[in-house]
Amino acid sequence: MPEIVHDPDRMRALIVEARAAGRRVGFVPTMGALHAGHASLVARAAAGCDDVAVSIFVNPTQFGPQEDFARYPRTLSADAVVLEPHGVRWIYAPEVAAVYPPGDTTRIVVGGPAVPLEGERRPGHFDGVATVVCKLFLTVPADAAYFGAKDWQQTLVVRRMVRDLGLPIEIVVCPTVREADGLAMSSRNAYLSAGDRLRAVALSESLRQAEQLWIAGAAPTAIEQTMRDTMERHGIVVDYAVLADPESLDPLTDHAIRAVALVAGRLGSTRLIDNRELCGRGASAADNTPEPGPAPEQGQAR
Repeated sequence: MPEIVHDPDRMRALIVEARAAGRRVGFVPTMGALHAGHASLVARAAAGCDDVAVSIFVNPTQFGPQEDFARYPRTLSADAVVLEPHGVRWIYAPEVAAVYPPGDTTRIVVGGPAVPLEGERRPGHFDGVATVVCKLFLTVPADAAYFGAKDWQQTLVVRRMVRDLGLPIEIVVCPTVREADGLAMSSRNAYLSAGDRLRAVALSESLRQAEQLWIAGAAPTAIEQTMRDTMERHGIVVDYAVLADPESLDPLTDHAIRAVALVAGRLGSTRLIDNRELCGRGASAADNTPEPGPAPEQGQAR
């Protein structure tokens, strides 16, 4: 069973000791309620590192006033069981006061890829994400940190922060893990009613259609409308269905050959997001299977 560590000073000392002994340490930050998607990140970390640490911390600063912080699942014991067969050495599970001490006022404010989409709809969300990720990187000073491509915009924000602040950690983005019917795995899927779960597959279906249309050379505006129509036809309240530059989230240029399709919508009280990177015009999906997420920036710390 992994060692569960609550104290940040002890967690930092354990990582420093392991790295001083020449061991490569991988880190998977999570909010718990672990599923097969998280397990895939841990497996990727274990394949490339000698030791793996996983954090389980429901971060209050990335939730808005009307969001689901209070009801977000907290299942530490079950999560430890999920992690046991994957070779995780440490679980870092701090209390809120250990991450945000009394009187805490300092936040990281992010721009660039944090501004559109989720940034517009969830003010302050990415400031909270960047702040907690930076705090975790300082407490768990690993060689590499592993994130899922399902949270595409988040990976852009984290990579930008790492580059801008010169943090000495490699960011590895891993493929989205999906259910058999295509729905991206998410801790929030557990909130869906049986009927909403059936309708939720329209998110991934809209992305599949976007890829087909992109390859065929359809106009981005037509692709976006098709994504929106598919989701609405299945009763999803659409927050957005857009194509954007995969590394900046800027609007596409007229001659773009790469894009990312991003969708977000609500089924009942549950909000889900998903995305798909689109291959070059005129190519097949099999011809172009890049590493998920933007290419590592030149000079990124390793």
